[in-house]
Amino acid sequence: MMILTEERLTGLRAGLTGPYAGEWQRLVEQCDRYRQAAPPETHPEASITYLGPTAINLALAYRLTGHRHYLDEAWRWISATIRLPHWGRAHLPDHDLDAGWLLHGLSLAYDWIGDDLAPADAEELRAKLELQGTRLYDYAVETEGRWWSSSYWQNHNWICYTGLAAAGYALGRTDWTERAKLNVERVVDLLNDDGSDSEGVVYWRYGVIWIAVYLDLLRDREGIDWFGRCAFLANTFAYRLHQAAPGYGEIVDHGDCHDRRSGHSVALYRKLAAEYRIGEAQWLADFVVERLYYREAYESGVKPGVLPEVWAELLWLDRSVTPVDPAEGTPTTAHFPDLGLISARTGWDDKASLVSFKSSPGGGHRAWRESHRLDAEHGWDTLSAGHHHPDAGSFVLISHGAHLLVDEGYSNAKRTAHHNALLVDDHGYADEDRYHVYQGIPATRTADLTDVVIMDGFVHATARVAAMYPAELGLRRLDRTMIRFPSGRLVLRDRLAADRPRTLTVLQQADWPWQPGEDGRWLVRSGSGQAWISPLTPPATAEQVISAVRANPTSSTPSLSLARTLHTLRLSAAPAAETTMITAIEPTSSLTPARPTAILVEAAGGTAAVLGDELVWFGDDQTVLVAGDRSVPVRAVAGVPAPAAADLWAAVRTGVGG
Repeated sequence: MMILTEERLTGLRAGLTGPYAGEWQRLVEQCDRYRQAAPPETHPEASITYLGPTAINLALAYRLTGHRHYLDEAWRWISATIRLPHWGRAHLPDHDLDAGWLLHGLSLAYDWIGDDLAPADAEELRAKLELQGTRLYDYAVETEGRWWSSSYWQNHNWICYTGLAAAGYALGRTDWTERAKLNVERVVDLLNDDGSDSEGVVYWRYGVIWIAVYLDLLRDREGIDWFGRCAFLANTFAYRLHQAAPGYGEIVDHGDCHDRRSGHSVALYRKLAAEYRIGEAQWLADFVVERLYYREAYESGVKPGVLPEVWAELLWLDRSVTPVDPAEGTPTTAHFPDLGLISARTGWDDKASLVSFKSSPGGGHRAWRESHRLDAEHGWDTLSAGHHHPDAGSFVLISHGAHLLVDEGYSNAKRTAHHNALLVDDHGYADEDRYHVYQGIPATRTADLTDVVIMDGFVHATARVAAMYPAELGLRRLDRTMIRFPSGRLVLRDRLAADRPRTLTVLQQADWPWQPGEDGRWLVRSGSGQAWISPLTPPATAEQVISAVRANPTSSTPSLSLARTLHTLRLSAAPAAETTMITAIEPTSSLTPARPTAILVEAAGGTAAVLGDELVWFGDDQTVLVAGDRSVPVRAVAGVPAPAAADLWAAVRTGVGG
């Protein structure tokens, strides 16, 4: 049997009252939910992906116990599923996600319980798998070079080919399994090495598990182990961990994210822990099971969700991996070069401050480069980075348990104006305001992240984003430098250079309305947190606007609609051919708030942004970060020593007094 040898079944059965007791109980409860529900008699308007894991869970319960009622219940659901004329209704029937999910689930079920079904029932199931597998295979061949058939960096590709492979193994169709293997070999070699996902945490949670499912099948059926070959999979848990909001219940929602509470796949954490001996993955799986499992199940907008994955939780659990709490020593800052992403938090506690800052080409550097290579060689269109937003140079800020400066979430008409980003003459990215903002644009239109320094609690990075904006703006430079101090306070330095006067606008997005404060400062509150925004280079205009962002996150369920309201603070400089805007951000508690401290001082031949006992000094060609008596030079001039912390504090005192 696929995945389930008799030896493995014996070990699992022996552990149902021991190490697997929790997983077994959740499997029993999930099967009981199926008992109390009715399978569809006709295809609903909505997605039917859930029917795949339904078959797996019931078949697994039967294999583990031999209890006839699980076999009968499995057939009740399977029979309804195979009598649907098509798998998928609203979008690409038989040719997309519904077909991939169902092929996988019903193929495993056929392999596990087919011999115990009535011969006519088993033959009916086999015939349906043959029909649906043929439909999906033919579509993949016919559309090679476009859509999911050759979109190696996204979830539709991984899901559909895994479903095709499972059906191929179950039915002995080597043409299907060989095509799937060739595809996933490309996926493994083309994905980035650092584990970052341009589709964002929600699609990471939804899609990456399918790479693991396929590699598990490949190793089981053919003895080929690509887990060690897949650097992306080996490193991707770090990406997920560092995109967790403090407290782990919510996420950093770069990219298309249905909500901030869709992020946990206990099964995937178990698999990554087992394959790569990642103690933090084991710890997070335990943490979610103990504290967040049913919140994830019932508040997540991503379906089928965590409950139907219990079959994989049980099969992938390896208790020999010792859980490691990130608070015991996991670095609080991580840099993912491929996505141009830096995530930096002040600690692993619930009230920590976290900033996530990013800048890269569409899909990340490797996907952008390799997709254009493949497209040029074969005349294909492979990238399909529709879930990647026009967000180079943007960031998300979370502090004191609250999202303070936020992303737009899911969007069908993606705009730079809905991010904590920059506008030039009210323009964001060229060719934006559509679903796939990177489709069909020149290969040279890229952003990057440079001057990255992570040291002693300081973080410094510069996003270079000018190429992403309309060429007619004549931009020679559009850079955003972000400085994160050990306290969690931030300074942004935004610089524009153009061939004629242009208006630079700095955007800050929030869930709640902005409140004007003294000295041109602005305040936003959310729950127990708040942030002071101090424009240290006074803008010519400051205004609030409200934007409504709406989206349908899945074409397979046309009625599903998501909405989010953004309260946008717009700080605009006077038109100029060269402009620098410096903004300080000070997160604090809204219940016991600290006063803002940020000031701008001319000091030591440069400019210092001073925030309490921390400062950043910008010289002509040097930058120095300071906290108390500690200093970190970022950009140095050969032969010219950087100013020491004591000298800069003395110069600041002189500048303030003068």
